[in-house]
Amino acid sequence: MHNQKRIRDYGVEIGSMKPGSLNAITDVSGVTVGHVTLSNGNMQTGVTAILPHQGNVFHEKLIASSHVINGFGKTMGTIQLAELGTLETPIILTNTLNVGTAANAVIDYMLEKNADIGNTTGTVNPVIGECNDMFLNDVRGRFVKEEHVRQALDHTGVEFEEGAVGAGRGMLCYSLKGGIGSASRVLALGHGEYTIGVLVLSNFGILSDLTVSNKPIGKELKNNILQSYQEEDKGSVMVIVATDLPLSERQLNRILKRAVTGLSRTGSIITNGSGEIVLGFTTANKIPHVKPSQCLAIETIHEEDMDEAFRAVGEAAEEAVLNSLITAEAVVGRDGNERPTLKDLLEKFALSLKNP
Repeated sequence: MHNQKRIRDYGVEIGSMKPGSLNAITDVSGVTVGHVTLSNGNMQTGVTAILPHQGNVFHEKLIASSHVINGFGKTMGTIQLAELGTLETPIILTNTLNVGTAANAVIDYMLEKNADIGNTTGTVNPVIGECNDMFLNDVRGRFVKEEHVRQALDHTGVEFEEGAVGAGRGMLCYSLKGGIGSASRVLALGHGEYTIGVLVLSNFGILSDLTVSNKPIGKELKNNILQSYQEEDKGSVMVIVATDLPLSERQLNRILKRAVTGLSRTGSIITNGSGEIVLGFTTANKIPHVKPSQCLAIETIHEEDMDEAFRAVGEAAEEAVLNSLITAEAVVGRDGNERPTLKDLLEKFALSLKNP
């Protein structure tokens, strides 16, 4: 977005389903995304904020869930997502050693908007996701401050940049520059049209495994330029799934599990040292914080509608990863470390992402 050249602009169409108008997580009405990017020498990091809807998320909670594909991660708030099945704060993405800072900022943000928290009602569960950007960023510097998180929260929008921005500034993907990517799919069911949107923070994989629409482009690139690289996949990926499908927490969790199909189609083998975490929510049903006098009525789709949702989340996750790669700009970071971008290598070696 913002006039960036994305994977479809290279003639690559992922899957068979129709994307939303922006082909992004913000095709789900009410969802907005904001970034703060910190870039100066050894400081190559940032914050990405996802607002799940534009109301008071604490008092109008959303049905939510989490799924751990591989648990080498330091996320915060997922225990309550799994136990209660509701989301009550924005979701923040940043680097590994700034999870605590991000949590403090979200708590302050929620206390400011809700005088009842910790006073006349319970506390609040901030949801924070992370990846380790220590190759390009001096992660020990802990450059992300609470004001950066607040700035990201206060400046979200429907259109947002992808690539080496926000939390994605210092991330690598398939030994190339990675970062933030997004995509969406539209489901036409008998009772209506719905959207599944995905945003990823990509920081995983080795180059020789990179696959684009079944083409082993990573092997071509590895043979050309990166034979001397000592590659080891100890990265991670955060996958954020938003939808307006009416779902129970159990149904949503089933959908989140299928995000792995999209990661795998880009070449991921889900390594031992990688943290693949999926968080998701549906905006279709809002759960009041204050107990009503009658039972809640929650709409859900039928199980036989689930296959379309499974396909949609896999396609969107796959395309989101590829968008994170193709939109990324080159970054020279900590100790002069750098990695090339996919788009620069395609141009340098006159390679196509499309199969003949």
